[in-house]
Amino acid sequence: MKPRRVGLCYTVGLWYALLTLAPANANMPVNIRGTVIVPPPCTINNNQTIQVDFGDEVMTSRIDGVNYKQAITYSLSCDIQKSNNLQMRIQGNGASFNLGVLRTNKTELGIALYRGTQPLNINTWFNYTYPSQPVLYAVPVKRSGTNLTGGEFTASATLLIDYQ
Repeated sequence: MKPRRVGLCYTVGLWYALLTLAPANANMPVNIRGTVIVPPPCTINNNQTIQVDFGDEVMTSRIDGVNYKQAITYSLSCDIQKSNNLQMRIQGNGASFNLGVLRTNKTELGIALYRGTQPLNINTWFNYTYPSQPVLYAVPVKRSGTNLTGGEFTASATLLIDYQ
């Protein structure tokens, strides 16, 4: 019996066709560039948690977005070489009834924030110039038309500072 060279030629021919039809490897340089910016060298509140305590005598019937307003007391120290033009944001979760105010563990209660006398929506940057320090306030607010239940409430957020 004779060897079948036709099959071998067919197989070799198929491989040759696949290799010649496949694209050749190509080298293409990729240039990537960017600028790394160091965040402002600021220390907020000596790296301690900022506490706002509304006390133990907040009456649910008197929560109206004005009563119980508290200053947010914090310290700010920056060693800035680049620019004194900074921006600040209070980052947190919005209340279900108003995403601009901070959510608390009580569904119908939130914490409205102010920069001086102006309302300050959470998660929104605002500009200021160091060494001035923005004066911030917090005040409890409730969903309109609701009656709150008594008990402790908590909320949390993060104070961020960056260059403008």
